[in-house]
Amino acid sequence: MSNVIDVLEERGFIDNKTHDQELREHINNGPVTCYIGFDPTASSLHIGSLVPIMALAHMQRNGHRPIALVGGGTGLVGDPSGKTEMRKILTIEDVNHNAEALKKQLSRFIDFGADKALLVNNADWLTRIEYIPFLRDYGRHFSVNRMIKAESYRMRLESEEGLSFIEFNYMLLQAYDFLELYRRYECRIQMGGSDQWGNIVAGIDLVRKADQGAAFGLTFPLITTSSGAKMGKTAAGAVWLDAERTSPYDFYQYWINTDDKDVARFLALYTFLPMAEIHPVYQLEGADLNLAKTILAFETTQIVHGQTAALEAYKAATSVFGARKIPASLLPASTIPRGDSVAGDLGVPSSDIAVSELSVGIPLFKLFHKVGLANSGGAARRLISQGGAYINGSRIETMDYTVTADDIDDGTIMLRSGKKKYHKLVVNDR
Repeated sequence: MSNVIDVLEERGFIDNKTHDQELREHINNGPVTCYIGFDPTASSLHIGSLVPIMALAHMQRNGHRPIALVGGGTGLVGDPSGKTEMRKILTIEDVNHNAEALKKQLSRFIDFGADKALLVNNADWLTRIEYIPFLRDYGRHFSVNRMIKAESYRMRLESEEGLSFIEFNYMLLQAYDFLELYRRYECRIQMGGSDQWGNIVAGIDLVRKADQGAAFGLTFPLITTSSGAKMGKTAAGAVWLDAERTSPYDFYQYWINTDDKDVARFLALYTFLPMAEIHPVYQLEGADLNLAKTILAFETTQIVHGQTAALEAYKAATSVFGARKIPASLLPASTIPRGDSVAGDLGVPSSDIAVSELSVGIPLFKLFHKVGLANSGGAARRLISQGGAYINGSRIETMDYTVTADDIDDGTIMLRSGKKKYHKLVVNDR
């Protein structure tokens, strides 16, 4: 069996790691237990969290036991990493609500049955800490001189707002998490984003100093698109893993719009398709590369939202953009429909409209606002003036355009805002 470190390295997950040879030997002697912490500042994770989630899934698929640690305790403090200003302090009720939602969400990616993986909330121990004993037993192992040199603290110290004392404690608390997981579950590996390097090293040092235990760390690179944009950030906001916040269709479309230069890299990071099949994608271009994007979108949507939602999104996109026949030789491990598939539009947002309304006529700008393709009538007017409004695939350039029964095409009217946002009006006889 291959070492999971080699798997993660080949797929582009690893930015840095500690004690390389010892870590590999530890894993070779496995199975091992590893963990990643998830910040419960929202009730859903977003695409930016997919790399750590996929890393935990790869660990499990290679025979190891992952721990997803929900920061119910540290969430009450706030991680200063990557922030130039203090995070909003959440209430206990907010943190508990979000922690429960994240537990449910993570269960879609990792099998938590039969002790194959663990979901743990650090509020179970952090909210019970006695301050003076904690300082005496563990605070003595931390050097303030070293702490303020950490990137996460240095950024805040140089910012206008500075670093609050409550945030200064964060590194100690995350280090203590590692010690607790080491003691409770023999967890010896902590993983996280590259901005967590200082916190991870602090945890390793605490495990080694407090319990003389061997512990290791591994960080992931900050994933950006080829244009330098942060993953999951769009003009409309974050791309969430919660279907209520980002629909499976919009999630699918996010991946369809991947830059050509990112397709193969994202297939390695965000799908489980074999690397032997992904390597040839680096050589593709044009229409063939667009087919690879379709598979990327299908596979990521299937992992996050399930096969049914992925099929609906795929069929919806096919109904809007036309069918693309995907050859059996392209990424053959994918379960995407091949050949002539039945198109559908189940994933496109839709609403009913009475034919009587259309007989009178509705100004296009009002209709775009009504169905949510524009935030206001003014925004809809600007969209039309900028050439971003479409009916049934045709650009509308007339500011005072009125939608009537003449726009009905096979019982529907397809509205489009820009390149990505669609809304289908289903015309009825009322």
